[in-house]
Order: sequence, then C-alpha cells, then structure tokens
Amino acid sequence: MPELPEVEVTRQSFALRIAGARIEAVRMGKPLRWPLGCAPASLYGQQVLGVRRRGKYLLIDLERGLLLLHLGMSGSVRFEAGLPAPGKHDHFDLQTSAGTLRLHDPRRFGAVVFAPSQDSPQAQKLLGRLGVEPLGEDFAPEAFYQALRERKTAIKPLLLAGEVVVGVGNIYASEALFMAGIRPSTRAARISRPRIERLRQAIRTVLARAVHIGGSTLKDFSNAQGESGYFQLEAAVYGRQGLPCRVCASPIRSIRQGQRSTFFCPVCQKP
Repeated sequence: MPELPEVEVTRQSFALRIAGARIEAVRMGKPLRWPLGCAPASLYGQQVLGVRRRGKYLLIDLERGLLLLHLGMSGSVRFEAGLPAPGKHDHFDLQTSAGTLRLHDPRRFGAVVFAPSQDSPQAQKLLGRLGVEPLGEDFAPEAFYQALRERKTAIKPLLLAGEVVVGVGNIYASEALFMAGIRPSTRAARISRPRIERLRQAIRTVLARAVHIGGSTLKDFSNAQGESGYFQLEAAVYGRQGLPCRVCASPIRSIRQGQRSTFFCPVCQKP
C-alpha cells in the first residue's frame, strides 16, 4: 500500500508540471471507492493552482474547490503529455493543457473526490481525524509525549491508526521502532519520555530518507514519471524475517498485529 513517502514522492513528481494548467476533460472509468461528488463537466476550464499533501491524500487545488486523490491499496498516478489509451485498470483521467493525470488502480480502493473547500463536510469527512504531519513543525516533542501517555494500546498499531501522527504506515513504523529500539508490542503509555523522543526523531528520519530515495517499491509502485523507489533495499527489519539483524546478527522476528505483519529484532528492541 502506498504510504506517506510514496504519496509525497508522487506529489513532487508532477506538482510543478501541472500547476497553472487548465482542465480540458475528465474521463471516468469503473467506479472507485467513493464517487467523484460532482459532474465531471463542472471541472472543465478550471485552473490547477497547485498540489499539496495531507497524510496519504493528494490535494489538487483548483480555482473553485479541490480534488482529494487517494491511491488506495495498489494505486499510482502518471502525468504525461502523451499517455496511451487507458487500459483495464485506468479509472480516472484528468486531461489538462499540460498533460493528463491518470489514476491506475487494479484493486479500485483508491478514489478521487471533489470538495468545495478543505473545510467543507466532504473534505473533513476524509481529513478531519488525521493526526499531525510527521515531517512538519507541529510534530512537537511534548505533544507527542502527552498523546502516547494517554494510550494503553501497543505502539505499532497506534502509529498505524494515524490519529496521533499521520502517514506512518506499516513499513516505516517497523523501521522507526527499530531505529528507536522499541518493541512493537510495547504499550504506548509505558514508554519513557526519552524513548518517545527517540521514536519521534526516528519517524522523521525514516520518512525523510524514504522520500529522498523515492519511497518503497514492493510490487508495482512508481511515481508520476514511472520511476521506482529504493527504500526497501535499505530496510533494517521490514520483510527480513529469519535474516540476521544488521546490528546484532540476531534473527529478525515477525508477529501479526491488527492483521498486519510486524518485523523486529528481539535483542535491539526492548519492551
């Protein structure tokens, strides 16, 4: 599933090229997770002002309103001036004067939703409960400490839930917890202030590194220019069950937490 780094990498790969373009046509394929929420023709002629990101959502700002784009479980976007005819799994085309933005989504868990503004009910239904941005200034030490001290759930599922800090998906939560030396099953409320600060810094470091090298391509992720990511090649624990820890050489273990696989080192990561 594309996580925050993949969504940010995608944004960076087309945001400057589409800014200022005019929408010329919209093609809808098979139904996605949620309906568009407006008549496609109502978008014609609007100028694209820019592209932002909130959590795992791309926010495409228009003259009147915005489009919220989510990649779902298997989605990716391309933005080119000369894309071929849409294929079986191409479900949304935003044709502009600078090129066509296409959503490719084999499993159709992604979505493109129109909202009159970011404060409108349509947008707040999707964005309203998201936690702070981990790479932003609001991800502050004291606020993160207080948020974790109030939770009795295990730290890994808490990070994945996105209500404290947004966008720390399965791969990067495992990697950040390893970097911070914290066992994924440790209850959040039991983690000391110094260890919480190490975790906060680890989350920022891991996500920033992933963005820098293009995210992770585990199956078919690519950015809007068709380029793959390479973070998975540097993973310390994710996907390395039974292999030696890169620090202590102990075998990496895997457990299931909330229907997701969690990878950790039983020696380097303490309860």
